[in-house]
Order: sequence, then C-alpha cells, then structure tokens
Amino acid sequence: MRESVRAREDQFRGYVLQSRGSLLRTATLLASGNAHQAEDLVQTVLLRMYVSWPRIRSDTRDAYARKMLVNAHLDERRRPYARHEQNRAEVPDVAVEAAPPPDTEAAVFAALAELPPRMRAAVILRHLLDVSVAETADVLGCREGTVKSQTARGLAKLRASLAGLSKQTGDRAVDGTERSHT
Repeated sequence: MRESVRAREDQFRGYVLQSRGSLLRTATLLASGNAHQAEDLVQTVLLRMYVSWPRIRSDTRDAYARKMLVNAHLDERRRPYARHEQNRAEVPDVAVEAAPPPDTEAAVFAALAELPPRMRAAVILRHLLDVSVAETADVLGCREGTVKSQTARGLAKLRASLAGLSKQTGDRAVDGTERSHT
C-alpha cells in the first residue's frame, strides 16, 4: 500500500473515531429517536466522506459532515418507500425488546417526529448543535430568514406538543419558568 493512501486512511480513521459519536447524536435527533435509521444515516455519510476525503478541507470537515447528514436525512425522507411502505419484520418466537426510553425522552422524540424534516433540521442545528443562522442556511440551502422562521415555527410546535409533559414532570414549564407545586 502506498504511503499516501495509508496516511489518508489513518487520517480518515482518526476523524471517524473523533466525530462518530456527535454525528450519531445528530442523526438520532434528525431521525426522531430511531436508532436504526440514525446508524444508517451516519454510515451513509461516512461512506460518502471516505470517497470524497481528499477534496474535503480539514478546517470545514465538521460542517461538511453536518450538511451531508442533513442532506442524507432529507433524501431518505423523499424516497417513495418512506412515504408509502412500512416494513415489518416477522414476529420472533421470543420477544426481544430494548429498554423503553424515559418518558421525557420519548415525548421529545415524538414531538420532533411531528415536525417536517427541514423544520426539524433547522431546530436541531440551531438549538441543539448551536450552529449559527448563516451556517444553518448554508446546510439547508435556503436563506437566513427562512431558517429563522422555520426555527420559530418549529419551537412553537415543540412547545405546544410538550406542554402536557411539563405538567406531568412538575418543576419547570417548557418555556423555563417555575411552576408551583400546589
């Protein structure tokens, strides 16, 4: 194996080891908690990045990966089978269930799933990943004003969806204000 190919592969391997966790967290949010879909998204992005690795600038790799992740998620949502078919596995002889997520986590993922994909991406990029409005607009391929309006509408929908959750948990409302315990 040539030295340049080995160096490229070592550099890519280092990037994957460093960034895979954050990519998986972002993908899980984009996939509304669906761990299998999130894994598929990350694998798709890493495969595409490996092929394009020599052309990706080292100072913009994280932004490039985020953009590819959002694009892969949006592409997946556009596929015809995502709209029309739902694959179901045969029921196994022995039921195997993952531990159910905490109620709060399940409620947040359910609320995120109610948002359209681009709105969900805008909210996640802006408020969970702290990406600037300009960078979010670049990732989504739209104007900054669109990012702002999509984020505002998305947050309003999340607040409405999660309003009942704050009543169940007690301490804080969705908007962060204190609730009384009487």
